[in-house]
Amino acid sequence: MASADMSCSVCLDLYTDPVTLRCGHNFCRDCIDRVLDTQNRSGDYACPDCRARFMGRPALQGNVTQRNREIPFCAYCLHVSAPAVKSCLHCEASLCHDHLRVHSKSSEHVLCDPTTNLENRKCSVHKKILEYYCTQDSTLICVSCRLEGEHVGHHVESLDEASEKKRSQLFQLLQQLESRKFEMEKRFQSLEERRGSVRDKAALITKEITAMFGDLRRQLEDLEKKVLLEVSRQEEQVSLTVSDLIQQLEIKKDEISKKIRQTEARCHMTDSVTVLQEPVKCRKEFCDEKDLMAGRFRDDGESHEVDLCKGQISNTLNNLNDIIGSVTRGIYIPDPTDIILDVNTSGDYINVSNDLKMAAYSESKNILPKTPERFECNQILSTERFSSGEHYWDVEGSEWGMWRVGVAYPSIDRTGTKSMIGNDDRSWALEYFIGEYSAIHDSEEVKVSDAIYCRLRIHLDYEAGQLSFYELSHPIKHLYTFTAIFTEPLHAAFWVGWDDVFKDSWVKIEDCKK
Repeated sequence: MASADMSCSVCLDLYTDPVTLRCGHNFCRDCIDRVLDTQNRSGDYACPDCRARFMGRPALQGNVTQRNREIPFCAYCLHVSAPAVKSCLHCEASLCHDHLRVHSKSSEHVLCDPTTNLENRKCSVHKKILEYYCTQDSTLICVSCRLEGEHVGHHVESLDEASEKKRSQLFQLLQQLESRKFEMEKRFQSLEERRGSVRDKAALITKEITAMFGDLRRQLEDLEKKVLLEVSRQEEQVSLTVSDLIQQLEIKKDEISKKIRQTEARCHMTDSVTVLQEPVKCRKEFCDEKDLMAGRFRDDGESHEVDLCKGQISNTLNNLNDIIGSVTRGIYIPDPTDIILDVNTSGDYINVSNDLKMAAYSESKNILPKTPERFECNQILSTERFSSGEHYWDVEGSEWGMWRVGVAYPSIDRTGTKSMIGNDDRSWALEYFIGEYSAIHDSEEVKVSDAIYCRLRIHLDYEAGQLSFYELSHPIKHLYTFTAIFTEPLHAAFWVGWDDVFKDSWVKIEDCKK
């Protein structure tokens, strides 16, 4: 039989292609695969040695240590050395199965698993076998160390007892690490799914926008053709009218030239009778000529200006509003999240509006029942909590006050300096103070920007671990984005200033139903 340290507990022979489970026990790859295949029927996987349970079929890791380990041979074999099954710490020699049977059974001949490095099994000071574990100094000791050395009076345990406790601690640590790894794998899978979902959504939106702008270009081209056609039509109509007016003016011009000659001849007549015989009749004709000279024509008894009709062209261009409106309606804008304030968390110096949308500083203390959820500072949380997905809400704050808005875990402190959002690692906040915005997390403050408008949009992407703040100016301005791995649900959080300087502080959640 092979040594227990060198043999597989399933086949009881030397390792062949050794592998290790997460609990640390070693097996032949084929042996453990057969065991796991058998367990696969019930779906309950466990180590054959320690019965440690695994969530899903455990991965097998190649055991380089066992594969490359130097195999000790029996020190007493004269011709062909056989693999050792035990090592004697007293004799400082390894023994095969045959020589082990005739080896001394006295207590001083302590046997251990076969090893080529026996010095590590003895005390470096007294050169005696290491038999105890000093819990006070966390070190292996011999009997002399315990009775007369520097470990006298210390609490000690046998190696088996101490190693069993250590294995128990390691197993607990292993379970915690496995649990954390399982949670991280779930989070990783969730993020991968989210990335795939975003990729698919982006592809769909890209397709919709491409189609939308393709349609927009076609509509604009059609509108351009329509407007240019209208301009050409009016140009042709006006050109014909102007040509007609020019012809009429030519006729009138010839008539006037003829009248000029006649009038000049009469002006030079000396015969008074002849001069007075023909009356002067030209006022009405002069009016008609004035209309012609001004570019008017008469088809229906009225005068009309000869020009392009800009009003009709403008009416045609008004179709642009319909086109732009259709584009705007085609772009998807998600609805904001409806946020309601939780009065059970409100501080004593906060007035909450009847619609639970506004929190303002109160100069007089409110008489409120003391509950574990209530804040000592001027702070309040939302009733809503977010543990997944994307959400946003718009808020407005007082121009002359001091306030903070953001998010917080439900485990945030309710008293003390750490209870104010942004002052610990369980909350994230944007602060407004004297016309400036600052981002705050775990008491670390970063100046962001001067404030133009006291209206903000707060956007939370839980899976992506992002909390973003935007100023609702024109255009919308990005202020700051926190990046984190969120481990608890998040509440919207609001804090308002508290003394005479900031007594007008207030924050209001804009109604998402408007």
